[in-house]
Amino acid sequence: MKLLVTGATGKLGTKIVEALLKSVPANELAVSVRNPEKAEAFRSRGVDVRLGDFDRPETLDTAFAGIDRLLIISTDGDNETRVRQHSNAVAAAERAGVRFIAYTSLANARESKLFLAPVHKATEEAIVKTGIPYSFLRNNWYLENEISSIQAVLAGAPWVTSAGSGKVGWALQQDYAEAAAAVLAGNGHDNTIYELSGSLLTQEELASAIGAVLGKEVPVQQVDDAAYSDIMKGAGVPDYILPFLVEIQKGIREGTLEIESNDFEKLLGRPATSVRDAITPLVNGISQSK
Repeated sequence: MKLLVTGATGKLGTKIVEALLKSVPANELAVSVRNPEKAEAFRSRGVDVRLGDFDRPETLDTAFAGIDRLLIISTDGDNETRVRQHSNAVAAAERAGVRFIAYTSLANARESKLFLAPVHKATEEAIVKTGIPYSFLRNNWYLENEISSIQAVLAGAPWVTSAGSGKVGWALQQDYAEAAAAVLAGNGHDNTIYELSGSLLTQEELASAIGAVLGKEVPVQQVDDAAYSDIMKGAGVPDYILPFLVEIQKGIREGTLEIESNDFEKLLGRPATSVRDAITPLVNGISQSK
């Protein structure tokens, strides 16, 4: 049985490979990466490192050859680019005769109104169309996405948001990684959808948890989208990222990430790490990086 993880040198991909190496012999594990030299640490441990570029489908034919179970980690970029890249990967998997595809999707991908959802809806549909058994790992939101806001709080700023009372199922990348590894290396996951979400919290509840860890009150500043954009711009966020951040806040406000689920427990045998427990290592990491 040969397993392959795409995008294995990214933050999530690296964590998934490390999780797999705890349960799968290295010689049964392959990774597909754009820059194989960046995966040298995996190669030195016996992992099969392959060149695979989602913009060069011919490299994917070679990368996916002889693979039984494939994990496609969604790429970065604008929606059009991502749909094209994911389509290339799915088509290559079909050509290679892959027998199972897991895919890192988005919460409630088929019905979600979040601006990121069309990419994941299209990719899920493309995978289903192949007839290959699949598992869709619908990740809610990474707690690590809030590191810059936590940094601002550490510097004395309030928690700024335009998300209103919308709730999010934040969880650590490590939990998402372990769930993905469990599906890729496990059995009984054919044609499944897992809504992977931590406990649902509002921005105020998240700020309160951060305050509890820091031992101080974290004031929350609720603003409208325009003010949020201005504040983020003033904090040094590049102009091209501002619309993305505003749309995320809008999506949260409209409830697009308010998906309740115990699927983490199904896959990990435990709930996702509580936000309060998860914040501590993030704060320590920020402090150490100063």
